[in-house]
Parts: sequence; C-alpha cells; structure tokens
Amino acid sequence: MQLPAEAVAATALIEVVRISALPTERGVPYPGRVVAHWTASEATDALTLIEMLPGSEQHRCGFSPGWGIRAYEDSLDLALFEAAFCFTCDEVRMHGPAAPPAPATQFFDADSPSAHALLALFRAAAL
Repeated sequence: MQLPAEAVAATALIEVVRISALPTERGVPYPGRVVAHWTASEATDALTLIEMLPGSEQHRCGFSPGWGIRAYEDSLDLALFEAAFCFTCDEVRMHGPAAPPAPATQFFDADSPSAHALLALFRAAAL
C-alpha cells in the first residue's frame, strides 16, 4: 500500500481509532473511540506493516471501516493523515493535509498475512 512518504517519516504518534460511523462531511475525521497511542517503534512497525499490504481488486460491501489510524508529527497539532480500513471490502481511504489525492482510495488483500497481522494489532490495541 502506498502511504505519503514524507508524512510517514515525520510521524511521531499514531492514534488507533475504533471507527463507529462514517464522517458526515468529506475530509473530517472518522468518528470513533481512540483505543491506543503508538509511538517510536510501535508506530514505525505499524506503518511498515501497512506499507507491506499487498494490493487487491475492489470488492463491494458499501465501505464500512472498523479501524483507522491518525498519524501526527511532534507538534501533535493536526493529523498529517488519517487512514480508515475496511477489512470486508479490502479498501483503505486516506485523507489529510499530507495525503495526496491520488492514492486516497486503495485496495488491499485482507486475506494476506500482513493484513491479518495489522488486524491483530488493532484488536490487541482495543483490549
């Protein structure tokens, strides 16, 4: 999966979000409860795992994401980017000031080992 390289390099903190609904407007954060904060190696490992997600074809489920991340730089002012993951239709949607519009919607293989590992990380974060 393609992430914004400069934003990945600048990421100091990741919020893990258990998404509860779709946003009411385009470009606003996905609503949900923040279940964890990852810094240092946890954040780096998660971003590496996300970048390793293999591509896939588009599937239709209506896009109902359950998990998301928000990446912040040191200032923690505004999220560099947010990514929402739907493990049913294998779709990721990204937005934010550091997310270029071209890869805003991407598709990944939710049956791949890296997707299973990512979902396990998300679930463990919520415990």
